Amino acid sequence: MLTLELPFPPSLNHYYRHLGHVTLISRRGREYRNLVIALLAKQGIRPLVGALNLELELYPPDRRRRDADNAMKALLDALAHAGVYQDDSQIMHLEVWKLPPVAGGKAVVHLEELTRAAILRPGRRWPVSGKAP
Repeated sequence: MLTLELPFPPSLNHYYRHLGHVTLISRRGREYRNLVIALLAKQGIRPLVGALNLELELYPPDRRRRDADNAMKALLDALAHAGVYQDDSQIMHLEVWKLPPVAGGKAVVHLEELTRAAILRPGRRWPVSGKAP
């Protein structure tokens, strides 16, 4: 399992900016993505290529009300751009915990590649089709 401790991501509300019909990643979003890339480049992490299990612990920097899903987009995109995985479509299982605030905020990411046996474990029900991928 790969565990990463990263800065708390910007809200989705601050991640994009809109110019007419064009949507761009904001300066704040690019700064966050570049910070994550720089932090992870030092660690020499090999890209994960298969199906992934991702567990995320979000520790906001203060007590303001926040949606956990609002913080995920910037973080998942930054991990892909940093080369941790190829695309967030590899994530087969995602678990998110919003925890009490800590000074400065942080996000702790636990990632593991899923084996075929883990994906096809007995008793698992698959949504819609009922069949495993």
